[in-house]
Amino acid sequence: MTALAPRITFGPVDVERRDRPDGAIELRSRTAPARHVASNGVWLRQWAAATPEAVFLAERDGAGNWRRLTYGEALRAVRRIGQALLDRRLAPGATVAILSDNSIDNALLQLAANYVGVPIAPISVGYSLLSEDFARLRHVIGIAEPALIYAEDGRPFARALAALAGVGAELVVGRNPPEGLATTPFAALLATEPTDAVDAAFAAVGPDTIAKLLFTSGSTGMPKAAVNTQRMICSNQAGTDQVWPFVKRKRQVTVNWLPWNHTFGGNYVANFILSKGGTLYIDDGRPTPERIGRTIATLREVSPTVYMNVPRGYDVLVPHLESDSALCATFFRDLDQLFYAGASLPAHLWERLQALAKTSVGHGVPMSTSWGMTETGPMHTVVHAPVDRAGNVGTPLPGAELKLIENGGKLELRARGPNVTPGYWQDGRIVRDAFDEEGWLISGDAVQFADPDDPNAGLIFDGRVVENFKLLSGTWVHVDALRVAALAALAPIAQDAVVTGHDRDEIGLLVFPSVAGCRGLDPARAAHDDAHTLLARPGIAARVRTGLAAHNQATRSSSRRIARVLLMTEPPSADANEITDKGYINQRAVLERRKALVERLYGAATGDDAAGVVIVID
Repeated sequence: MTALAPRITFGPVDVERRDRPDGAIELRSRTAPARHVASNGVWLRQWAAATPEAVFLAERDGAGNWRRLTYGEALRAVRRIGQALLDRRLAPGATVAILSDNSIDNALLQLAANYVGVPIAPISVGYSLLSEDFARLRHVIGIAEPALIYAEDGRPFARALAALAGVGAELVVGRNPPEGLATTPFAALLATEPTDAVDAAFAAVGPDTIAKLLFTSGSTGMPKAAVNTQRMICSNQAGTDQVWPFVKRKRQVTVNWLPWNHTFGGNYVANFILSKGGTLYIDDGRPTPERIGRTIATLREVSPTVYMNVPRGYDVLVPHLESDSALCATFFRDLDQLFYAGASLPAHLWERLQALAKTSVGHGVPMSTSWGMTETGPMHTVVHAPVDRAGNVGTPLPGAELKLIENGGKLELRARGPNVTPGYWQDGRIVRDAFDEEGWLISGDAVQFADPDDPNAGLIFDGRVVENFKLLSGTWVHVDALRVAALAALAPIAQDAVVTGHDRDEIGLLVFPSVAGCRGLDPARAAHDDAHTLLARPGIAARVRTGLAAHNQATRSSSRRIARVLLMTEPPSADANEITDKGYINQRAVLERRKALVERLYGAATGDDAAGVVIVID
């Protein structure tokens, strides 16, 4: 087990297991859930009174300098914007839709709406900036029925705003209002003088008040709007304080890019910082070769106490930490915890991060994750004990319950608790169409016990039940576990992969290569290769064969043996829903859009080398 700093302590792990007569298993924490505040506005008022000069939010301005907002300034601005919303006498159920990226003004508008009881509907930027027909944008706006639509910069959002001009909502723009559209400047909302009506509206907000509509990624169709209440948000943070008591012992600081239209960034990270009275440095970078430099620039200046990211984010960040000792020292100096979610973390990333921590500060850093969904606030289970490998998603948060049922040879998760959505927003009402007859939320995710005899040992994420498939032999292929193993076998070539083989004789992979990883195998000669030339280099095929030969030798099961690999030159398309804002791959969408590549992969002749692996380059 990795040795950790003595200041890192966890709450007790004490899980009650109940085996039901019908074969289902129920799990819950014996630790009683802590009392939580009524709304996230309570946290803002608390810290504005206790530490008014402490920095709450910081972002880069156009010149690269930091714009900082204190808790006192934030509350004053929120009350002004809240009054502006009340002055508009929004109809019951009307929302404020937000189209833009993370920013201080975006945060103020969201907090102000919540402060006076108006639901927000943060919407993926990709629906506005990467779409040609705005079909998904129109769909989610049709569900949310906003009275006000906000865009930080009217110039890039001009086409999207024009497409929404007929929905009857007021268009509010921070800067560069598009020509030909009637818009309200965001500054006008900030200039509104607050009255006692703001305080009365705040007092009326309670745990059952709808805070936001969060749209699912739409992996199986058009996005649905999961209702998120104040109870969901606030109980999540109260539970966090119970399982990670060390986060209350000093001011928390983080650097984060995760989009606020997703539950990880918008619900968890943002409210983690707000509830703890910490500082959030809004990262304008992204885990891509083009924009990771902005993240690196911020991490050179800011030492986080906790760092939260998706596996793709760590995959892009780690090489920079390994090659820059000064950056690495700053990153780990004050760090108490690394957290990942959104997808499974490959083992090699875990090992490299721990090695970097030991080199920088002389000890390991706890790495935690959780299981959750847009519909669970998001945290439902959480790791709050030292673990030495990725995959364990922990045990139920205090107050959260699990029901495990057999489904296709796996244990499917169902959830219940104060952090679980009351349902989906449809036609101006809440619809409970994802719950079983006992009121448990049906997740479609699967787990297995880390130790069948000890529920305290946690649960291992076991993929999506709906993504698994059978080979022609009738053998089940468990996609998520195989994908993680394949990424480890193909490191450093593969950035991500999609597993193929439904109703076929063999398992294959559609691989999204890591350009940096591929070039690193032959840096002198591959530095200027285009994607196809790079992937065609002999060293790439040799590395694929070596990695998969070792993987295949370690298993005798046809459900894990990989026989075919197609290396793709086209990156995942956000507009086609192949990749989400958080950077994880939508397997179903990739397979649907790239049917021709799957046919090409299986049309290739069987490999005659020792590894027996077919390699195709797109």
